[in-house]
Amino acid sequence: MDNRSGWVKGTKCGCVGKARNWKYADLRMACDQLLEDAVLAYPIENFGRFNHDSKLTILAIALALYDAGIAYAKDKKQDISILGANNCGALDANLAYFNDYIANGRTLARGNLFIYTLPSSPLAEAAIHFGLTGKLLYLGFAKNIEGESLKYALDMLKTQTSKTIILVNADSKAATCHILQKSS
Repeated sequence: MDNRSGWVKGTKCGCVGKARNWKYADLRMACDQLLEDAVLAYPIENFGRFNHDSKLTILAIALALYDAGIAYAKDKKQDISILGANNCGALDANLAYFNDYIANGRTLARGNLFIYTLPSSPLAEAAIHFGLTGKLLYLGFAKNIEGESLKYALDMLKTQTSKTIILVNADSKAATCHILQKSS
């Protein structure tokens, strides 16, 4: 299997197969640099309002798609599935939402924080941007996240559930993404 992968961690990101790396000061700068270098086909709408996990996820997916040579366009839909996994769900987003609720006198919290309290929200943001219409699934694992999620993705390929799967493992610190395709 070819390694078609993207990753984002700290102040660096890159793709494995094409052996390219970028450095940046913040994720907005990373997004701008990837757009300038044609890794991103067009700007990510509402990137500034995304929570941190969603920013990491969408950039890692962009890098993996670029690495795999899978083009996308604004009005093009593709039957590609996304499988996301981590061991913390959306804990950081839930804490941010709850703290905002407390800070506002327990009367209201911001809706733009609420939408990220679901662990599948970063995957959904990516599916919207890249025009992906396949299955979208979040799985939580207590340990061996990469190994367990890879087993699940390979089973999806074997059972013909999906022909192409984007496998994303992301938390608040880093995101790795692999493109898996059914061999002909």
